[in-house]
Amino acid sequence: MKNILIVNSTFRRGGNTELLAKQFAKGAAEAGNRVKTISLRELKLQFCIGCLACLDSGKCVLDDSVNSLLPEVREADVLVFATPVYYYSMSGQLKTFLDRLNPLYGQENKFKEVYLLTAAAENDRSAMDGTVKGVQGWVDCFDGARLAGVVYGIGADAVGSIKDTAAYEEAYRMGRSVH
Repeated sequence: MKNILIVNSTFRRGGNTELLAKQFAKGAAEAGNRVKTISLRELKLQFCIGCLACLDSGKCVLDDSVNSLLPEVREADVLVFATPVYYYSMSGQLKTFLDRLNPLYGQENKFKEVYLLTAAAENDRSAMDGTVKGVQGWVDCFDGARLAGVVYGIGADAVGSIKDTAAYEEAYRMGRSVH
C-alpha cells in the first residue's frame, strides 16, 4: 500500500481536471492505496519571493497554507498533479504550488513516483508539451523521483466533456496500476 497525494489545481468545481483526479483516486483506492486529494482552490497560497531562507530552515517564511502541507508532500510515496492546460502550459496555481515546495529541495523525501493529469480543449497532445516539460523540470530536481505517467486529456472543451474521452478511463487505469 502506498500513500498517494493528489494535488488538484483547478478552480472549476466539477470540471475536467477534477474529474480526472477523481478517476485516478478511485483506481488508486481500489488498488488498496491510501489516497488524499488537496484542492489548491481551498488553500491560501502566496507567490514565492525567492528569498531561499527555506533551504536553511526547511520551511517557508510566508504565512499561508504551504508549511502545513510540506510534511504531507514529503511523506507521500506518490504525488499526482492535476492541471488544466492554459495557453500550452500548466495552470498558474500549480506552478505557484510547485515553486512553493522549494523547502523540500535537498531534503529526504519519500516520493519517487510523480504522475501528471492534464485536461485541455485542444485536440492535439502536443498542447501539453509545455506542461509536461515544466513538471518534468520540477521532478528532475529531486533525487530518485521520476515522472511515472501522464494522462493527456485532450478535446475536453466543455465542463464534464472529459468523460467522453479516452483520458477519463486512462486516469482510472493509471491510478489502479499504482501499488
